[in-house]
Amino acid sequence: MTIHVSPESCPALVLNADFRPLSYYPLSLWSWQDAIKAVCLDRVNIVSEYDLKIHSPSFEMNLPSVISLRDYIKPARHPAFTRFNVFLRDRFQCQYCGAREDLTFDHVIPRSKGGMTTWENVVAACAPCNLRKANRLPADIRMFPRQAPYHPTVYDLHNNGRAFPPNHLHQSWLDYLYWDIELEP
Repeated sequence: MTIHVSPESCPALVLNADFRPLSYYPLSLWSWQDAIKAVCLDRVNIVSEYDLKIHSPSFEMNLPSVISLRDYIKPARHPAFTRFNVFLRDRFQCQYCGAREDLTFDHVIPRSKGGMTTWENVVAACAPCNLRKANRLPADIRMFPRQAPYHPTVYDLHNNGRAFPPNHLHQSWLDYLYWDIELEP
């Protein structure tokens, strides 16, 4: 029996020149078309390949499963202040009750009381907790975040992102994603 695999189901893991993923969450993946284009433009090295071949009249090659950039890209030092990054910093859970559904964000010190929309004043919160806290101070309602809000580093976000792997991890990617896990004896 022949199983047909679509190239669309074969993204390439993109590593920096030091063989670390450009990003962990979201995982740095390129479509097969972008990977092939980068190979042809000599911008990347192929580290690992899928068994699937692509063909043209004058060309044939296996689809790359892992590629590394030829030139090192210096990672951003300070992550952007986005809703997604706040959720990632807080591990996608409400900082008041621990729920993981219906997340929004809350100003610990409400804006109506002078609180700013900054890393140090915003936490992930589920909608029920956010509604319950409303525009009150934590001490007034006895609702304190489990973790004080802080300005994370890119390293903090990468570490948190490793706890939320994508739905599909190709076997050839695993050696490059989990270098810091404890090895089995």
